Amino acid sequence: MSRFIATAAIRGAKGIVEQAEKEWKNGMAELGPDAPVAFPNTTYYLPIIYGLTGVKVEKMKDLETPLKMARGLVPVLPGEHVWLPYLGETLDAGMATLFAEEIIEGIRFARGLQPEVKDGFTYNGPINDVQMRSWGIQMVDGRMPGFAAIVGAAKNNAVAVKIVRELQSRGQLVFLSGNNNGRSIVDQLREEGVELGYDTFTVPFGSDTISTVYALGYATRAGISFGGYKPGDARANLLYNKFRCFAFALALGPVDDLKYATAAGAINYGF
Repeated sequence: MSRFIATAAIRGAKGIVEQAEKEWKNGMAELGPDAPVAFPNTTYYLPIIYGLTGVKVEKMKDLETPLKMARGLVPVLPGEHVWLPYLGETLDAGMATLFAEEIIEGIRFARGLQPEVKDGFTYNGPINDVQMRSWGIQMVDGRMPGFAAIVGAAKNNAVAVKIVRELQSRGQLVFLSGNNNGRSIVDQLREEGVELGYDTFTVPFGSDTISTVYALGYATRAGISFGGYKPGDARANLLYNKFRCFAFALALGPVDDLKYATAAGAINYGF
């Protein structure tokens, strides 16, 4: 792990945790502590938080506990002449990032801002439990090799289509999120008439990097559902994903601090 990447990931974690804290305080003030916070069509609450910590988030006030956890995981940035600590601190920053991103998406649902609608197109948002189990079975028995999380935008529409078609031809599940300067691979695929959704195994989560957290939520639920682990058994869940849920991220275009931080979160899963 290079100093550059590790430092960027920690900066990204610090920034997104601060954003989550701000949005939670605003949510508490504007919506109230008992405002419902949940992802639709799932019994796993906010799945990363629930799966790895056992905390059930149902109301705005319930976010305080995972927010404290996220804050406690963010390492201190090194000074100019101090060599950065190694992988452990970067992985902690990554997990803090995933908690913060899931908190933000939960608050967005409470505000009616998810699933995202942009330019008349409704993104998928988190995968429902029925579809998660269907795909999970295919991953367990080997019919589906795993999933690819594509973040950003390709250099042009033709390349975007080629990447997705190649992954589809191999039976790969494809998750789409993020953007480069406001343009995402979802925009590129839609412009070329590529169908998106469950039936095509190509799922558009959202137009920002934060929505990438839905891919990790999917993996967390799969670990609980097919690994038989109790919520809160983080080690067992992460090891299950490392050895049984084969996945990788494909970052298209520039990688900023938040993308590095989110990627550090995915490394915890062995992806």
